Amino acid sequence: REWDSNPRVLVNVGNHFDSKRSVFKAPRRGIYSFCFHVVKVYNRQTIQVNLMQNEYPVISAFAGDQDVTREAASNGVLLHLEREDRVYLKLERGTLMGGWKYSTFSGFLVFPL
Repeated sequence: REWDSNPRVLVNVGNHFDSKRSVFKAPRRGIYSFCFHVVKVYNRQTIQVNLMQNEYPVISAFAGDQDVTREAASNGVLLHLEREDRVYLKLERGTLMGGWKYSTFSGFLVFPL
């Protein structure tokens, strides 16, 4: 399961985030910073979200406390991307509170190469 097909985009300088597919496509080779934050909705479940580079998981975040109704998970990473590399979030398991409404994903170019 991937992102909601209709995310709310707050900033998209250069339009490199495709809001229909919920995928960021690198405009140039460089070092990029990405972070995300997700909230689970039900107790007795675990959520796992992967940050994907092209088709491969790079980092994950888990929330799995069985006695907590709402729990958050976050992670962040610096990535060396080539031009046209794609970065997106993939929900591997669980249910997010309000779908992706209470979750965030952001990224930016730190240093061009």
